[in-house]
Amino acid sequence: MKKNIVLFLISILFIGSTTKKIVQPNIIIIFMDDMGYGDLACYGALDYQTPNIDKLASEGIRFTNFLAAQAVCSASRAALLTGCYPNRIGISGALMPNSKIGIGQNEMTIAEMLKQKGYATGIFGKWHLGHQKQFLPLQHGFDEYLGIPYSNDMWPVDFDGKPITNADDYRKITYPPLPLIENNEQIETINDLKGQDKLTTLYTEKALGFIKRNKNKPFFLYLPHSMVHVPLGVSDKFKGKSKQGFFGDVMMEVDWSVGEIMKTLRENGLDKNTLVIFTSDNGPWLNFGNHAGSTAGLREGKGEIFEGGNRVPCIMRWKGVTPEGVICNQLTSTLDILPTLAKICGTKLSDNKIDGIDILPILKGNLSNSPRKYFYYYYANNELRAVRRDNWKLVLPHKNGQGYETMLPGVNGFPGKYAKVDVPMALYDLRRDSGEEYDVQTLNPEIVAELQEVAETARQDLGDNLTKISGKNNRLSGKID
Repeated sequence: MKKNIVLFLISILFIGSTTKKIVQPNIIIIFMDDMGYGDLACYGALDYQTPNIDKLASEGIRFTNFLAAQAVCSASRAALLTGCYPNRIGISGALMPNSKIGIGQNEMTIAEMLKQKGYATGIFGKWHLGHQKQFLPLQHGFDEYLGIPYSNDMWPVDFDGKPITNADDYRKITYPPLPLIENNEQIETINDLKGQDKLTTLYTEKALGFIKRNKNKPFFLYLPHSMVHVPLGVSDKFKGKSKQGFFGDVMMEVDWSVGEIMKTLRENGLDKNTLVIFTSDNGPWLNFGNHAGSTAGLREGKGEIFEGGNRVPCIMRWKGVTPEGVICNQLTSTLDILPTLAKICGTKLSDNKIDGIDILPILKGNLSNSPRKYFYYYYANNELRAVRRDNWKLVLPHKNGQGYETMLPGVNGFPGKYAKVDVPMALYDLRRDSGEEYDVQTLNPEIVAELQEVAETARQDLGDNLTKISGKNNRLSGKID
């Protein structure tokens, strides 16, 4: 009799274990604009605090060797959402309001991938993957959208906040009033700096509402802030609060936004089943001086292939899964987010070739795991400007266009001048020289030869306009129907 009872209890336990519902984690990606490697307190920022983001880092993994796929707006966003080098899918640079292209219909975004598992999907913020209807978020996997379709400086307003009256100014010719779009329709225009001041709070409030409405189902929230891209904007509740001035005020409001997101997760019982990823699209736009962020000593910034342009902060926090308060120094990238989410959620990847690598072992605490060995630094119109293997980086001959090291920056919202600069080939050991100051080619000819082979592999796959090579595996962007 006792034996039968034991067998019965075991069978009940077995049935319970095999029928237990698998809970899909919620996914939140907070994607900053032009926020540099040194712009968070936990990465060394000065004269303002980011306690909510720092807490996120203390409860998760802080990545120190995390690269945006390309150091400019549209390209980096295309890479995040598709897991592809942006030049693979025909996106380069920053799409303008007169652009005739956008993300292709055959590219699978994170949102479309997660829809396979019944996720609710929402985006609140800057899109910048095409502003015509066929390119907007609702046509690429998102259920809800509110935000601006491209960068917040693409408007006919001067750096002093006044409307441009010069009919010959390219901004007056090229840029219409900055639209605020809800789903597929424009609902208003942003015409002055006061309109910019409301964006961080507006996006945050919309994100909080999305979380509350979808608390009983898995959701993907994509929050690509317009800040800290110029022109800077901040609400009255943070104006004048930072010792660093306007930029610090803006960062304090961003930190407040993260705090509101985390508080809402806790209040709705979602804290333990939500993976939160906080990172940036590229480094700071240093031409804007005190209205730009910091690279914490990395070389150059946005628009360049040196580490200040590509290396960005990244924090991943998933309570009960990611270890708390640890640092990951392994080479990782925004490219790797999509395939990692696919592994976590059990979704099918696109049939198209992607470039991301699953880093779930790192999220689970295997900090010695090194899935990514190589990285290609592309910029402009499919120009291969550098390649990397582990901590070795070979910069290839090219011209850069920012002139950070030769021109003084501007102040108070005005840019400095730009300059074309010839960049020679150089080899850097990033383990010892993260500022990329010391060319060690002559000491390591075998590394140079190896990385030149890596560059050639990249060219054959993705092409390279600097050497006039067409890639074998590129796909076309979307075009206006």
